[in-house]
Amino acid sequence: MIYYAVMTRYSTITRLAPIAEDQWGLVTRSQAELAGVSRATLQRLPSEGVLERVAHGVYHLAGAPTSDHLQLRAAWLQLAPAVPAWDRTPEQGVVSHRSAAAVSSLSHLPADRHDFTLPTRRQSRRPDVRLHQRPISQGEWVPLGGLPVTRPSRIASDLLDDREDPEAVAHVVADAIRAVYDYPGTFADSLAPHAGRFGLRRNDGLALLRWFLDLVGDPNTSRWMEEARAHVARSSLDKKEPGKVPALAGELRAR
Repeated sequence: MIYYAVMTRYSTITRLAPIAEDQWGLVTRSQAELAGVSRATLQRLPSEGVLERVAHGVYHLAGAPTSDHLQLRAAWLQLAPAVPAWDRTPEQGVVSHRSAAAVSSLSHLPADRHDFTLPTRRQSRRPDVRLHQRPISQGEWVPLGGLPVTRPSRIASDLLDDREDPEAVAHVVADAIRAVYDYPGTFADSLAPHAGRFGLRRNDGLALLRWFLDLVGDPNTSRWMEEARAHVARSSLDKKEPGKVPALAGELRAR
């Protein structure tokens, strides 16, 4: 009987380990069942010390390293519990808003909830999970620590949509540019739709970027603004006369 129990446990761990190995030691109940582990066996494993429950339907395999942002990762897995992390697309949820700022080590906004953005409307029963419906293009997110995370320029735009404190958003912008996680020109693009709300000319992303950088008082503001203006000029010319973009780039460098 003891031999049977040991072999059953070994067989179960063998089924779960390949999944947990590529999911920060985590496995969902749906994934375990698809791997051939019965629900009864899965319910018994926590009491045997094989699994540790970290969220509803999400478990951590004993002996596997514990990753940072464990609860955020578990909440992300809950969004599509049957789909393994390596097969997911942004349609299953992208880490965004405050959660993205925390994962990217930008600003000091408290990430007291788990924010995700999806292209379709979804709801969560968890009070600490917020699901935002908004399209995300390919260039607006990056893989970070195995998670799909909105890039800093998108984080700033999302935080402004959420009416976050402008100074906190300004720190996100400056921190990201300083660490070269994103570029001044990309921020000018993403901030443009919010300019009018701050009393600036509508769609003037350059003016709003300058205002944010002035709030922070970074010594590199002038250089960053030059880069942003060059980006906006190239983008504008690209829309009108694509063939002249290289020439304009050369002119801006010469100045």
